Amino acid sequence: MNNNTSLDSTGPDTFDLGVQAVHHTVGDIVLSARNVAKSFGNVHALKGVNFDIHCGQVTTLFGENGAGKSTLMKILSGVIQPSSGEILLDDTAVSFASTSDAQRQGISIIHQELSLAPNLSVRDNIFMGREIAGPGGIDYAEEERQTRALMEELDEPIDPLTPVEELRLGQQQIVEIARALSARSRILIMDEPTSALSASEVEVLFRVIADLKNRGVAIVYISHHLEEALQITDHAVVLRDGSMTAVAERKDIDLQWIVRHMVGEGFDLGSPPQGHEMGEVALSLDRVVIPDPANQERIAVDSLSLDIKAGEIVCIYGLMGAGRTELLEAIAGRLPISSGRILLEGREIVGTTIAQRIEQGLVLVPEDRQRDGLVQTMSVGQNLSLASIGTFTRGLFTSRQREQQVIDHSIGNVHIKTDGGHAGIDSLSGGNQQKVVIGKMLATQPRAVLLDEPSRGIDIGAKAEVFKLLAEGASKGLAVLYTTSEVGECLSIAHRVIVMSRGRISAEFDSNVTKEQIMAASGESAAA
Repeated sequence: MNNNTSLDSTGPDTFDLGVQAVHHTVGDIVLSARNVAKSFGNVHALKGVNFDIHCGQVTTLFGENGAGKSTLMKILSGVIQPSSGEILLDDTAVSFASTSDAQRQGISIIHQELSLAPNLSVRDNIFMGREIAGPGGIDYAEEERQTRALMEELDEPIDPLTPVEELRLGQQQIVEIARALSARSRILIMDEPTSALSASEVEVLFRVIADLKNRGVAIVYISHHLEEALQITDHAVVLRDGSMTAVAERKDIDLQWIVRHMVGEGFDLGSPPQGHEMGEVALSLDRVVIPDPANQERIAVDSLSLDIKAGEIVCIYGLMGAGRTELLEAIAGRLPISSGRILLEGREIVGTTIAQRIEQGLVLVPEDRQRDGLVQTMSVGQNLSLASIGTFTRGLFTSRQREQQVIDHSIGNVHIKTDGGHAGIDSLSGGNQQKVVIGKMLATQPRAVLLDEPSRGIDIGAKAEVFKLLAEGASKGLAVLYTTSEVGECLSIAHRVIVMSRGRISAEFDSNVTKEQIMAASGESAAA
């Protein structure tokens, strides 16, 4: 079979599915869920949901983590089966035995959590399970050509033969998107496709979405970036606790409408904690230089100096490539610095290991919680107690009672919604998984905590809970340094906002800063 990845089509409303051509006009319903319910044991993830997807239009699905969005999308794409209800494709009841079955009928999904094989090349990931046949077997040259064309279409100059594990997170997300586009599906489900993308990469994706709409592709879009989603949506649907709470067309909704139906009235992300005195400098950076881990000849962070006091919350904002992640990983000991000093409560920590820095009171919540923050084969409790294992272990013996105390305290302290410490980590929503990572680090009793994009891939309600945790920690003397690529998050709990550009600090503001000032300092425009 020879796949054609060109974004050209036989027409805006015609799709060759191998059996017959299906004709639709823009706005026609092509896929529907009717009274769909799904239970996992005693947990009712979906409760009789009705959901429509329209030809040549974007239907955006809003809701908090655990509302049932991903469960519904997994049913529509053949990952799991509904407990009851039916799926209608072109007004005909269908049942998808697998994702491959759904894909053969024109439905593809881009999952929230990356599902790539890191040891394989970009080319092999894109065509995995859909290899192009040639006279002598797999036609690798044609696969490479089509992969290169896809990368050009997505404005991402990635070599098709590059192993995925060598790509940064945003580039891996582009590969995931390219894989779905290569299937030439007529229904494309995008579950948090921009969670790891830079502003420029998001613009490219939106151009691709506009092109797909012109070809008649029906798109389901899920995003916790509410303002971003409003730019492209035609229809809005809100799920809450497994039930549909609101449906409307784009002309009838705004940001307040979405938030009101998701989490209720009177919601905000918090404000800088007040009423406590800041202490001495807890974390000090003095002319720190960090090489780019992907290219040692390039500088990722250039002579950066910064002090964070005990009880202070500092936000670092910057575009992709500004050096935010490299800075936090170097402070935590994951990357080396070539010069400069890093002091924790006046003590030099350059040259110490990650474990030693944790022991001294410095912890990092990494950007990629799935890869770097959690052990997928462990339970919720085992993940929570992992970083503080030394406090309840003596020699070869572990105090199970003391470990359970740590687990129970962490679950209550960071408000994790779970059946208990024995539950599998994959049973939790994205927001609760993020709280496990934060709870694990707070269990070590740190004096300074670093958080790289702490709200990535979590909903607005969970985001507020995470920020509340940080504010509570700061009020008790914790020094907090977090990065974000969302301007709105700079205007919430931070006492100070640091803007980075090309490895340097380009501006510093207090909590009264405006969105426009931050974006201008980063090289962005408010229109972007």
